[in-house]
Amino acid sequence: MDNNVFCSDNSQKLGEDIIGSAANCQAYILIECPPPWVSDAFNSKWVPSNLKSLVEEVKKARLPIKFLLIANNLSHKSSSTTLLIYQRKEGLGSGYRKQEFNLPSIEDVTPIIRAWLWGKLPICDLEAHVTRDILVCAHGSHDRCCARYGNPFYFYASEMIADSHLDNVRIWKSTHFGGHRFAPTVIDLPEGRYYGRFEKDDFKSVLMHSGDIECLSKIYRGWGILPPEIQVLERELILRYGWDWFKYKVTGRIVEQSQDKGNILAEITFEKPDGCTYCHRAHLVRDDAKTVELKSSCGATKESVFTKYSVTSLWKASEKVVSLQQNRSYATGT
Repeated sequence: MDNNVFCSDNSQKLGEDIIGSAANCQAYILIECPPPWVSDAFNSKWVPSNLKSLVEEVKKARLPIKFLLIANNLSHKSSSTTLLIYQRKEGLGSGYRKQEFNLPSIEDVTPIIRAWLWGKLPICDLEAHVTRDILVCAHGSHDRCCARYGNPFYFYASEMIADSHLDNVRIWKSTHFGGHRFAPTVIDLPEGRYYGRFEKDDFKSVLMHSGDIECLSKIYRGWGILPPEIQVLERELILRYGWDWFKYKVTGRIVEQSQDKGNILAEITFEKPDGCTYCHRAHLVRDDAKTVELKSSCGATKESVFTKYSVTSLWKASEKVVSLQQNRSYATGT
């Protein structure tokens, strides 16, 4: 790839399918910290040494936790620091549980995180005015695509949220969370769904969970509660069930796979709001026609292979109807 070519443009030109690129994380720890952010975010000017040391400890321990710096248009003027901890719910779930802290300064963040890591913070579902946090990667010092596409999208999305009077939605600029080549790239919390290559109308559909569901075949990177290999199966089910899917509680697993991971038997179980539970299984096969070899970022020195999977067969493995009334509803197709 030519140094003048942006990795996002190159990926799109090659027709890379973006599904299966969401990080499978147990928790997100989001710390409000005004830019500028350097390429290695936690070496940035406003990050205190105790926080930097903690992040390094967690990385060394290989804990499935993603630390991100976040900021909005008021962060430079704010006299306090927002700390958000999103932790995945076990079993059937619809995403992550949030704990939010409003602290006097960023120096006060580390003791709270340490207490959480040691299980000394009670997990509670607090009633909160804000029910949705949308992160837009605008970490231009890490990859220039996130500046070129992330920053303009952040401003557009901020205006759309304000114009739509969605007071329960916050939008943040964020440091790197992967997938520069799909910029502008977004995480929608508490669901933990990843998106990329947003066009204006597409963002409105995701924001409102309405419109043409087929837009997700282009912009949906996957759901962070599922292993990357089976995120393609979840997309298939979304396209089948429509926006109602976003109301379901879901869990998924790889049942078995070949030694080279070329063939996978995957399973997704989900519960509808009426309490009915269903299980779908599918065969996933490595798709050589979709698998691409390219540079993962503008700064990459060599190309990487990104394996893609296709759903070759999909069937309903089981269903459990939890009451006679629901049984009648299911039987009549309502």
